[in-house]
Amino acid sequence: MNVTSRQQTDLCCNALLALANIKENDAWNDAKNEWIRIHDIIVFFKDNYNIIYAENSRETIRKQAIHHFRNAAFIEDNNLATNSPNYRYRLTDEMLNLLKSFHKASWEDEVQSFLNKHESLIDLYSSKKDFTKIPVLINDENFVFSIGKNDELQKAIIEQFAPRFAPNSECLYVGDTIQKDLLKDEVKLKELGFKITLQDKMPDAILYVKDKNWIYFIESVTSVGPMDPKRIVELNEMTKKVCSGKIFVTAFLDFKTFKKFSESLAWDTEVWIAEMPDHMIHLNGDRFLGPRD
Repeated sequence: MNVTSRQQTDLCCNALLALANIKENDAWNDAKNEWIRIHDIIVFFKDNYNIIYAENSRETIRKQAIHHFRNAAFIEDNNLATNSPNYRYRLTDEMLNLLKSFHKASWEDEVQSFLNKHESLIDLYSSKKDFTKIPVLINDENFVFSIGKNDELQKAIIEQFAPRFAPNSECLYVGDTIQKDLLKDEVKLKELGFKITLQDKMPDAILYVKDKNWIYFIESVTSVGPMDPKRIVELNEMTKKVCSGKIFVTAFLDFKTFKKFSESLAWDTEVWIAEMPDHMIHLNGDRFLGPRD
């Protein structure tokens, strides 16, 4: 089926059975393509085959099976953000029809038909994903974000917050729901004193204003949460050799969400709300926007 030996492992075969909802005594003609999560794959095998995959094996299933299945047009996703609780996968209609023909006289013909249009299927499902990307201009270069509330807010940070409150700034880092390091200027970050390790959790966006020597650390609350005291300690530890002025900002899509998190926000930080982009809330009492000594 035009996949490498790495995608012919027990784990990958099991994932495909779960995606098709084929239980031990089912016929291949019973295959279905209902939307499921990776967690559901784990539960399916525990309940139907008494095969136990630990919950922390989800990333292994995603990397070894799901990513390759999607690249081969075996499956599609529902185009939500990957951190959404409603993110799901299912077999493509073409793959479902192919599995239903297994052990039938038409099997070889169906395989050949799938392979003959394999590249066009890949293009088809890739185009569906590309169509739902969010274009964004970062440092005068074109990028695309995935679809989702977090990426919508990331776009607003770059295109609306930065020109208003960090004019002439350069984006040194920004993440995407799928591609965590969409833009990462490691050379400039190290010049400024950052010591970045694999264990460090970068903020959602980092902006730098050279003429003021200010660095903006911006968290999109839709990803991991706000700039609370614990997060400030983590960022200060990660940037203890950075001499630039540090500004900590939590970004929200709307005021309603801000109210939910307002009590957990750290003092001496800033709040920006995308639905009212011309204003900021300053939680630093004795001064307006700017780094503290």
